[in-house]
Parts: sequence; C-alpha cells; structure tokens
Amino acid sequence: MLIKTQQDIEKIKQNCALIGAILETLAKKCVPGASVWEIDQLAEKLIRESGGRPAFKGYKPASAGRPFPATVCVSLNSELVHGIPRKETFLKDGDIVSLDIGMEWPYESKKSVRRLADKNQKPKGVFSDTAVTVAVGAIPEAAKKLLAVTAAALEEGIKAAEPGNSIASIGRAVENYVKSQGKYGVVRDLVGHGVGHMVHEEPMIPNYYDQALEGTLLRPGMVIAIEPMIALGGWRVATMPDGWTIKMADNSLSAHFEHTVIITEDGNVVATRRPQEAA
Repeated sequence: MLIKTQQDIEKIKQNCALIGAILETLAKKCVPGASVWEIDQLAEKLIRESGGRPAFKGYKPASAGRPFPATVCVSLNSELVHGIPRKETFLKDGDIVSLDIGMEWPYESKKSVRRLADKNQKPKGVFSDTAVTVAVGAIPEAAKKLLAVTAAALEEGIKAAEPGNSIASIGRAVENYVKSQGKYGVVRDLVGHGVGHMVHEEPMIPNYYDQALEGTLLRPGMVIAIEPMIALGGWRVATMPDGWTIKMADNSLSAHFEHTVIITEDGNVVATRRPQEAA
C-alpha cells in the first residue's frame, strides 16, 4: 500500500474538489432524452479545462482486451459498472444511471513533460475516483430505496475508515448496514481500492466482511476509494460482449456510489464531496 506525502495529499484534495464539482454538473444533465455520449463529451471538456486528463480513457488493465474508450463509465439500470457511453443511447424516464469518473491532475502533455524535465521540474499528477447513481425523471419506490440504501452504505463505510481500524471494518460496516435495510445483493466480485499515484492501488476494499483483512490496518496518509455496489437481486455479475460493461447476472437494478477518502491522524477527509453534499 502507498502512503502519500503531504504534498501528494494537497494535490489529491485539489483534484478531488474539481472532479466532485464536475460529477455534480454531469449528474444534473441526467434527464429524460439526454444523450449519454454528449454527457461523456462534456465530462472530457470539463476535465481538460480544469488542467486534468481523464483517468479512465485509454486505461487498460491486464484483464481487459482493449482500453476503455470513454471518459465516464455510464451504467444504466441492471448495468453495474464500466458501461460505455454510446451515441445511440439516450436516457429515459424511470432509468437509474451510474456515473463513475476519475481524473489525473495536474496533467502535462508529453511535450511539456520533456521541456520541464530538462529543468528537473517534471510534474507529477495524482488520481481521483468518484461515482454517483441518479434517478432519471420519476423512478419506482424500490429504485429510490436502492439508491438511498447504497448512498447510506457509503457513509457507513466512510465512518469506519478511521486510522487504526482494519480494512475489514469498512466492509463489515457496509454489509451490516445493507443487510439491516432488507434483501439486497452486496456485490463481491468488484471492490474498492487505493488511489492517488495510480488509478487502482493496493489495498483492495471489499464491501463485505473479509476476516483475512483484519490484519491490514488503515494508516494516516493512505488514500482509498470506498464504493458500495448494491443490487435489488443477487450479487453475481456478468461481463457483456463489449468486454467492459459489467451487469447483474439476474438483470436486477443496481446502484454504485463512491468517494475518494484520505486517512488522517484523527479521522478522514472525504475529498470528492460534491458542492451540494458539502452545503
């Protein structure tokens, strides 16, 4: 796991404030008839204007057959994560849509990096990661509760993210809260993670209790992405033919909320709070 310097943390806070505001802007665009492709184009424009670079566009982990082709993961209804925004997809009344976005900031082009490197001033960007699931128009009560439970589960996970607590305590807090609210599927095949120097870092942060993680403790300077992924049905998932979109195997509705959280000496800082959340 990577402990960040104070300089890193200050840049991560700036990055996260920017991406939180960008995500809030994108969420407001999720209305009936909206083009998900245009939302993605707006996302890249806002990130570039802020001095950053989309963290997901062109990202290719070892498990992927091709790089991710867009700025935002846009996942509709039973799609859980990693949905690709397409020109032919428009939001409809009654949809729920997950927007998952990250940014490298500050970002310099390769040309600028070479120029600065000559002066021993090579810039070093840091990464953020955040997500929200929103209602499009009027949605059923069960979907409203799913969104509320998943958002609250994130807050429970954040409360558990205290220095000295184990990674396992985050998953326990999320899982126990979700189970207390009814019969929901807590996804097990995808988890939260460290973030900051890269898009994905150790440690992994499950949304369920894993006793094996009791010995992995949270320390000041750690930066983690906590991201409950909850469904109205079972927890199993399937990957679609595009190689990226992951949906619920039983086609049940699913929701995904995420914040980048900095562990401090006396608690934590939720760095990607959106302006309306902080108000």
